[in-house]
This record gives sequence, structure tokens and C-alpha cells, in this order.
Amino acid sequence: MEKKKPLRMCVVCREMKEKSELVRAVRDKDGAFKVDPSGKAPGRGAYVCKSGGCISRLDKARGLERAFKGNVPREIKDEILKMEQ
Repeated sequence: MEKKKPLRMCVVCREMKEKSELVRAVRDKDGAFKVDPSGKAPGRGAYVCKSGGCISRLDKARGLERAFKGNVPREIKDEILKMEQ
């Protein structure tokens, strides 16, 4: 029997995709933000598609701000922008 692949929703396009196709941003319990390429860091996570233009629309859609219910540092968005394929 084949193992199920975890699905997550992109905060920009709102499509369900495999976790491996997404970039994860995390806010830990102390309120610090970071980009989590492994997808395993503890804390509240939000996902953005690596391709499809979602990363370039990240600022306009304000998906991370919605997911974290507050402001996200510019450095985190810039780090995600560097990951665009």
C-alpha cells in the first residue's frame, strides 16, 4: 500500500498541493519568524507555492499576514522571494 502524501494549502492561490511543492514560513512560540525549508520546525506554519507566480504575488495577496494574523517581517518575504523557481 502506498503512503499518502501530505497536502497543504497555499496562502496565496488557496490550492491544495503536496507539501514538497511548497515553501513553509514559521512563527515559533516566542513570536520569531523564519523560513523552514525542511517543513519540520515547531510552530505555526503557512505555506506558499514554490512556482506558479504565488511567491511574486505574496505581498499583494497578504496571505502570510492573514495566516499569522499580524505583520510578517520584510526579511522573511525577501527570503521566500529568493526561493522562486
